[in-house]
Amino acid sequence: MSHVRSTDKDSQQKLTPVQEVALALLRIVIGWHFLYEGLVKLFDPNWSAAGFLAESKWLMANVFHWIASNPAALQVVDWLNITGLVLIGLGLFLGLFSRIASVCGILLLSLYYVANPPLIGLSSGGFTEGNYLLVDKNLVELFALLVLTIFPAGRCWGLDEWTCHLKSIKYRLPFLRRSFGASANRSIPATLLQRRELLKGLATLPLFGGFVFTYLKKLSWESYEERHLLAVAESGMNAITSATIKTFHFSSLKELKGTLPFGQIGNLKISRLILGGNLIGGWAHARDLIYVSKLVKSYHTDQKVFDTLRLAEQCGVNTLLTNPQLSRVINDYWRKERGKIQFISDCGYKDDAIEGVKLSIDGGAHACYVQGQISDRLVREGKVEELGKALDFIRQNRMPAGIGAHRLETVMACVEAGIKPDYWVKTLHHINYWSAKIESQNDNIWCVNPEETTEFMRKLQQPWIAFKVLAAGAIRPEEGFPFAFKNGADFICVGMYDFQLVDDVNITLTTLSGDLQRERSWCA
Repeated sequence: MSHVRSTDKDSQQKLTPVQEVALALLRIVIGWHFLYEGLVKLFDPNWSAAGFLAESKWLMANVFHWIASNPAALQVVDWLNITGLVLIGLGLFLGLFSRIASVCGILLLSLYYVANPPLIGLSSGGFTEGNYLLVDKNLVELFALLVLTIFPAGRCWGLDEWTCHLKSIKYRLPFLRRSFGASANRSIPATLLQRRELLKGLATLPLFGGFVFTYLKKLSWESYEERHLLAVAESGMNAITSATIKTFHFSSLKELKGTLPFGQIGNLKISRLILGGNLIGGWAHARDLIYVSKLVKSYHTDQKVFDTLRLAEQCGVNTLLTNPQLSRVINDYWRKERGKIQFISDCGYKDDAIEGVKLSIDGGAHACYVQGQISDRLVREGKVEELGKALDFIRQNRMPAGIGAHRLETVMACVEAGIKPDYWVKTLHHINYWSAKIESQNDNIWCVNPEETTEFMRKLQQPWIAFKVLAAGAIRPEEGFPFAFKNGADFICVGMYDFQLVDDVNITLTTLSGDLQRERSWCA
């Protein structure tokens, strides 16, 4: 009886050289993708699957939501995700245990697909990189891995050729020793190992070296100072910058205390903390510091905006409220970064509400409202009916329609005229800060009568998004957030830099989990 075990050699011989190369290239490019995704997540201290899991709306959604809201479980899932991506990527790239890597890759991609499938009625509404209906990139890559599982792709220019030969030697040695004696040991390697096939198995190593070189080259583009500050922040130490000799520390996702609660406006599920767009767009209320707007714009490059929006989503902030002039960068974020953050537009454009709505709709807004400056002006001019027309136009486009206001008189006039928006966007903050001197010509106060605002808004049944809750940076979040929620706001819109996001989310969580002694019912 023969002791020689059969291998995949016969099936491999049926492949032409072109077919072998095609399988090898397919395996390598998928491995490259998996490996790079894993390394990026591994070395990004702010990465977490929380935002992706929290968006799940299909099968196992409750499980995914529980993981996103449970820090211990999320930490395990993040580690498994990163480890899986790296090991699967290495296995596919090098063609080592490639069938096992392919099966594991199929399982991982299946979980990605189940968590957020491109099914009708389940889309978040944001643009993605391409247009998907049932089939997305995860599903395409999944079926590509299925092909690699069926065919001996690891033996096509991969290290699986070596493992097969080693197994062959293991099973043939006893038979050869009995047949040829001990002297055969010296001739076994030369007899059994087909050098040409083995050299082909090593062909991926130069490509892997190219991957390592390219990856290190990309890392070298990052500024040393940024990487140093991130490393120090992660270690819990204080970072000292030579330019300011000032201690600077910002929290990472690992310090996130939980998942933000949500409310509902129309058909939109919105996080209680909304990211404001003034800082991103450079509309900074800096009073006498006239250079600040230019500084803010310089800071918020497209990539920095992408990073900020991605971090916001990872923190559970799923909505951005801003001007339609930012539609271009928001759309780029949806397409290039596959972001899902929702966009509420203030429709501020040339002081024309209808034109602003049209621009917002074209820009992909999920909801629209008439900007406070426009609403205030229309009410002062006795044209409150124009606000009703704007609401009707927004609703004709099947979006939640809101009215914004700085002045309480604007809200009162709308209520008196019988105009009922789907939500209000009204300023709210206390005036116990040193620069809160009520002078119309100064850009220093946005809610001149917080007590009256609180009392009047308490009677309204529509959801209320409070903005300017920090009086453009004059009030600390620890004060402004509780004040707004306690006095009736259903949501708060806050402009945040990337380094403020985690702290602001944690403050929001602490605020909402405490005893607010809130008189107004939650209206969302």
